[in-house]
Parts: sequence; structure tokens; C-alpha cells
Amino acid sequence: MTRLPLALASSLLAATLAVPALAQQAGPPVERKPPNAPDQQPAFAGQTRAPQPPQMPKIRTETVAERLPHLWAMEFLPDGRMLVTAKQGAMHILSRDGKPGPALAGVPNVLAIGQGGLLDVALAPDYPQSGRIFFSFSEQRGDGNGTSVASARLVPDDRGGGRLENVQVIFRQMPSYDGNKHFGSRLAFGPDGALYVTVGERSDREPRVQAQDLDSGLGKIFRITQQGEPFKGNPFIGQNNAQPEIWSLGHRNLQSATIDGEGRLWTVEHGPRGGDELNRPEAGKNYGWPEVTYGVEYSGAPVGQGITRMANTEQPVYYWDPVIAPSGMAYYDGNAIPEWKGAFLVGGLVSQGIVVLHMEGDRVKFEERVPLDARIRDVKVGPDGAVYAVTEQRGGGGSTIIRLSKA
Repeated sequence: MTRLPLALASSLLAATLAVPALAQQAGPPVERKPPNAPDQQPAFAGQTRAPQPPQMPKIRTETVAERLPHLWAMEFLPDGRMLVTAKQGAMHILSRDGKPGPALAGVPNVLAIGQGGLLDVALAPDYPQSGRIFFSFSEQRGDGNGTSVASARLVPDDRGGGRLENVQVIFRQMPSYDGNKHFGSRLAFGPDGALYVTVGERSDREPRVQAQDLDSGLGKIFRITQQGEPFKGNPFIGQNNAQPEIWSLGHRNLQSATIDGEGRLWTVEHGPRGGDELNRPEAGKNYGWPEVTYGVEYSGAPVGQGITRMANTEQPVYYWDPVIAPSGMAYYDGNAIPEWKGAFLVGGLVSQGIVVLHMEGDRVKFEERVPLDARIRDVKVGPDGAVYAVTEQRGGGGSTIIRLSKA
């Protein structure tokens, strides 16, 4: 019998053992339910129903704040307290042990109807020096309503409350529309100080087509200065019949946005029935809605011509059918949960938990889900590296804030 050299035999044995190990790296997709649009096919491998990662951390959850009003967003202050927005129009500071202080004075009037209300909040990049915050809200106007963005100086007091000073509305999504749906909205600061503002296209069939119209602010992402002006380098500055604040177009209803480790904007938007999508919106690009989309109308009918791809429109990086109903999003750059390093964390209203998207380059490699048995409205990474999720009850009930850490 011919004997192989020991080193060669060891190499062959290692290679043989590696084959089944590689084959078992990924688990099955977490989504097992049938799609709403079974005839639609992804444009490339891994665009939907990515496998689960081979190893997933055990997550411990604890409630850090409860019996709160119906919240929409939260943001950590430098001292570890949390600034939260209540959809009905109040803003509160939560102590480090989760107790809400009195409502802040100076919050402008908010139109709290349907999907509208006091929406996102973000600290200015120079907040430790300026004390400035930015927030989005649905605003009543003479000719309808729409999403607006305001800035203010936050002045806390020694009773756990405080006030907003120098409140200024710096930007208004135009045109106004007399509706109660698809206001968006998230705020995210790029590393250059640009403020990205995401909005919706107001849902109804007549206004939603304006997502394709550069003269309309419906269904867009805007990139503005902290004074509300078009940011230098925006793609449509100087173009006739185009709003110069627009960064990208063809969006449906954007309630999730974050900046990645390279300083780039990522979003997840509500699609129709099947068709939520992850995008990395780029300057001047068209993301298709309502002419191009995955999924179907809520009635089950095709959206438009039922087209999922078209020249001069961008494919989503990833899409979900059935939907997760995304709201809130964070890029995980902490150390407390090493398995999530570099992943996107997305709140799911319908999926009722955190969706963890593990990336490889600019593609989703794995999708993991952390069930929380609650609608998740916002997601943030805390200064301790833990993940914090804002829950809500359908129909406008109260909220809790849950802390997720590695068990």
C-alpha cells in the first residue's frame, strides 16, 4: 500500500473535513412565509431572503423605561440621558434610569393625525458646544400639511425638563397635501455636516406619482445645510424645474436612515405589500417608485405595470416580501455584541423585532432576526455598546424602551 507523506495526508484530511463545514456555514433564510408576489424574481443572488448567519449571539433583553407616551424617536445625549419625541407632540428627557422628565417647553404645534406627528430628532454634530437639535414633524399649513424640519437650542433644567429656545423651521417639504399618511421621516448627519432628510410621497395615487417629479418634494431624500439651504454639490442645483435640496428620488415612505462606518447614507423604506427595500441612496439617482417596485398593491393588484426593473432606475440592495414594515435604523459599530460589528439594525413594526443585516461589501450576506414581540419604532446604539429599541402599541398606546445586550 502506498503511504502519503504525513504533511500531505494531513492537508487532504483537513480539506475533506472542511467541505461539510463550509456547506453548513449559513442557516436557512429566516423568512419562510410565501411571498405576496411569487412571480417576481430578484435581480441578483442574495437580493432577498438571505441565509441566517452560522453563529448568532444569545441576546438578553431588559426594559429600561416603560409606561411612556407613544414615542416615535429617541436620541442619546452626551451625558447618557435620552431625548425622546412623543408622536402627539411632546418632547421629554429621560433620566439614565429611564424616568421621563416634564414635557419640554417651546415645541411648536404638531399635526398629530394618522401617520403624522412629532417624528425624528437628531443632535447637531457640534451639540456639546451649541446645544442645537433638529427634529421633523408633520405641520398644518393653509393649503394642506406636510413634513417640516426645525432646529432649536435644547436648554435642560435641574428638574429633568427644560425648554427649546430659538426654534426655527428651516425646511418644508413642498407641495403641501391634505392627507394623513406617508410623512416619513428620519434625519441623519453626514460626516461633512450635511443633514439628510427623508420623507414620504403621501401614499394616495394622485400625489404619489410626484415621487418621479423633480419639481415636487414628495418621495424624495433631501440634503441640506443646518440652515435649511441646499448643500453644496447637490445633484440638481441650477437645474430648471428641480428642487435644489433633492439628493435622490423615486422613494415611497422612508422611516429608516443611518450613516455607515464610511460616512455613507443607507435607508430602508416601506414598500407596498411585499417590497420593503434597503438602499444606499446616491446623488441624483432614481429608486423607481411608483413605476418600478417589488411587491403588489394592498389589494393584491400589480403596482402600475408590475415592473421590477427598468433602465435608469436603481435596484434595491435588498428587499423583503413579505414586509418587515421598517422604522428606525442604526449602524452597529460597538464592541458589546461583536457578532454584529458592521451590521445594520432595523426596527420591524410587522416583524416585531430587530432585523440584523450582516453586510459583505455593499450586499447583504446574512439576515438575522431578534424577536421582541412588539412593534419597533426606533433603534439606537447606546454609549455602552448595547442596542436600545423603542416599542409601540398599534393604535397609539404607550411605549417602552428595551435594552439588548449579549447574554
